[in-house]
Amino acid sequence: MKVRFYATFREIIGRKEIEVSGVTTVGELLDYLAEHYTPEIKKQLLETPRVGPDKPIDGMILVNGHNVLHLRGLETELKGDDDVRIFPPAGGG
Repeated sequence: MKVRFYATFREIIGRKEIEVSGVTTVGELLDYLAEHYTPEIKKQLLETPRVGPDKPIDGMILVNGHNVLHLRGLETELKGDDDVRIFPPAGGG
């Protein structure tokens, strides 16, 4: 599957886009990225003070254009031809 990174995640991963195979859920994908690139991406998506029962991901992960929070969250299933896009949390105010 193709995984694309945006904004600060491009800097964290060191790439704009990668190809990944062998993962079957969004949670497994984040584990893969933490192991093969940097644990920082998982920390920024799952371990910030803004993460909680109502907001399990701090940022946005889209699978084929659909936000995983509207699917099955970290249990959202992935297939080899999926397009995954990972965005950091939006700032502003």
